[in-house]
Amino acid sequence: MKKIALSMIVAGAALMAADGAALFAKCAGCHGQDGKTKALGKSAPIAGKAADEIVKDLQGYKAGSLNKYGMGGVMHGQAAALSDDDMKALADYISKLGK
Repeated sequence: MKKIALSMIVAGAALMAADGAALFAKCAGCHGQDGKTKALGKSAPIAGKAADEIVKDLQGYKAGSLNKYGMGGVMHGQAAALSDDDMKALADYISKLGK
């Protein structure tokens, strides 16, 4: 019985884990499905960027302290609702795009 309960807990945690691909669906409108589009014709493509850099940027946008390419306001709105786990999952997904 303990093994079943433990299995259910582990499975539940996996289901609750942030899904980078699902989170990226909101990003694809500006960055493209492959992450290679310059958002609004301004930003650099994000596909393949290092995950730690992406997390740092998302944290800066969420805090309102980052304004790369004049996109701070737009990105603040996008990053505001992301949790730390969401940011990590999203960064991991983006870092693997185009590879």
